[in-house]
Amino acid sequence: MAVVLAYTAPALGHLFPFCALLTELAARGHRVHVRTLAAGVPLCRQLGFDAHAVDPRIEALQSAGPAAGGVLRAAGNTVRVLGQCAEYEVDDFRDAVADVQPDICLIDANSWGAQSAAETTPRPWAVLSPFIPYLRSPGSPPFGAGVAPRPGPIGFVRDCGIQMVTSAIFDVPFRAEMTPVRDGLGLPRVRNADQLLRRAPLLLVATGKPFEYPHTDWGPNVELIGPAAFDPPSSEDEAWLHHIDAPIVLVTTSSLAQADNVLVGAAIEGLKGLPVHIVATLPGGGNVDVRQRPGVTLSRFTAHSAILERSVCVVTHGGMGITQKALARGIPVSVTPFGRDQFEVARRVEIARCGTRLPARRLTKERLRSAVEEAMTMGEGAAAVAAGFEATGGVGRGADRLAGLLQSWPLRTP
Repeated sequence: MAVVLAYTAPALGHLFPFCALLTELAARGHRVHVRTLAAGVPLCRQLGFDAHAVDPRIEALQSAGPAAGGVLRAAGNTVRVLGQCAEYEVDDFRDAVADVQPDICLIDANSWGAQSAAETTPRPWAVLSPFIPYLRSPGSPPFGAGVAPRPGPIGFVRDCGIQMVTSAIFDVPFRAEMTPVRDGLGLPRVRNADQLLRRAPLLLVATGKPFEYPHTDWGPNVELIGPAAFDPPSSEDEAWLHHIDAPIVLVTTSSLAQADNVLVGAAIEGLKGLPVHIVATLPGGGNVDVRQRPGVTLSRFTAHSAILERSVCVVTHGGMGITQKALARGIPVSVTPFGRDQFEVARRVEIARCGTRLPARRLTKERLRSAVEEAMTMGEGAAAVAAGFEATGGVGRGADRLAGLLQSWPLRTP
């Protein structure tokens, strides 16, 4: 059996999909070692993995970046932060490799320094993208703007215009940060994140079609493995769920604070009078006063799977984890994106007809109510996405591809 080293970006939204795949690998007898955020180390050890925190400077950088803002400004800031983290990741990843002596490495798509360092080793390595990857594909608009695909000459011209803007916002800071990192490793320069990701021998992406645009072709080294859904063990008493008689609308926010009170407050006010019970989870630490209002339950953390069993709709920022977890059960979603990759997720929800997209600038309690009511009529689209996710083969397919990479890997010198 193999020794696996998983190196993740320091965020629970990234660690959870890793845990889904790593649990599958451990069940097959592989020994799993993890480097992740400090708060995730106890969870990994509880799952039976050897785990340690990444360099604290990496976590400090990612925690300090603003979570919201304009579509492109927020994403451009993310590029700069990830590029700054890359410098620390090189030595941190190398130290982990020296300590673990893995047979294969699995690296987060946002860990650009670790990916670059992996290129200098003779070991097989792969990348897991828990989110829509920064890859370009014919017919798809440039990543980040959250615009819909538009075929034909007009769409081509529009995408070229967007690409000029996104190149300035994303690619210029990417090169500024990554060029010295890769020069220091003696590696070829890359102009953007697309070129970097394509250097991976294997890229596993935690999604599937038709949630991802049906026409997308990212190449033979990219494998869609479905949502890689994972629920951490919960010590919370969930008996209260059994006392809820009405269908549930789950309102859930990011593990990083991001306009949580605004979205939850709009849902509580906007859905008043509907024959549903609102369960709102605020893992980022929001503070909403419901004044013991009937039909509303607030929870800092409850395992989503327990709530989703009773849910008819999910209201969310559009994080990939909860959005796909709902859709995998055929539950439609209403997405109000505030930052990061949420604009891209919301657009895919809209195009796949598995829910509704309500831009944050248009968020009111009345509009959110309308969006939720419309979403609850879109069960057919959500069911189609669920079937597509199942067809990917899931984390079992991901584990098979990693095993195939390990078996076929040619030894080479750094």
